[in-house]
Amino acid sequence: MLAYILPGLLGVGLALAGGKVMKVESKAFREGEVIPVRYTCDGADVSPPVSWSEVPEGVKSFVLIMDDPDAPIGTFTHWVVYDIPPDIRELEEGFPKKERLGNIKQGVNDFGYIGYGGPCPPKGHGYHRYFFKIYALNLETLDLPPSAGRRQVEERMRGHILGEGYLMGRYKRE
Repeated sequence: MLAYILPGLLGVGLALAGGKVMKVESKAFREGEVIPVRYTCDGADVSPPVSWSEVPEGVKSFVLIMDDPDAPIGTFTHWVVYDIPPDIRELEEGFPKKERLGNIKQGVNDFGYIGYGGPCPPKGHGYHRYFFKIYALNLETLDLPPSAGRRQVEERMRGHILGEGYLMGRYKRE
């Protein structure tokens, strides 16, 4: 069983299947580091800058999904952005919490609102991991309205992913 789960968690499952593993970074923190307070519910609750590179050929759009798999209620979705044009390689700090910015659409997070909702684990719960996942798609649009949920976005992406990558940061509240 671990032989099937571990490669996906390490980001190598896609590469073995012929897909491209992309590089995802932030100017605010590095892989595995603590996410600065500014980007959390204890700070300004603005999105950190997120960029990606080493994208596969033929990309027609990108999707970003940020989640916390350590939430006590199960995986908690913090941010859903889709229909990101293929020439965009970064979402800047403080990305507006609007349904639509040009062709880019944002979905509803598990806090119940549009746009980014920063890390906010229960106090005393220890570190949670936050994954900023980028997916490269062979579709120009998911043909979803703004405000779609994560499940709708994932359903439409299925079978259209050319590559993916992620950046993981950690955060805890005392």
